[in-house]
Amino acid sequence: MPISAWLLRTHKLSRLPRLSQLPLGMEITLLLLLKITLLFILARAFFSEPQAKHMHMPTALVEQHLLASAPAPATLPASDHSSTTTEVTHASH
Repeated sequence: MPISAWLLRTHKLSRLPRLSQLPLGMEITLLLLLKITLLFILARAFFSEPQAKHMHMPTALVEQHLLASAPAPATLPASDHSSTTTEVTHASH
């Protein structure tokens, strides 16, 4: 892209409408503060406290569960039924 085309393009971008009449630095600062405030509110609302405060898991049990190898998938015996169901076991929490 020639330099003159680049300058013309940036000149057109500088004429875009702004959100306010504040200086650009102040406008960016206000938008960043608004964004940080919204993120803080969302974090406090959804991630600040556990849902069950009385529920505690022993560290050894959690480590054993996370570090254990995944169980092999169960295989179904061959049958003539068109639809079969499988039972899925879940870890107790």
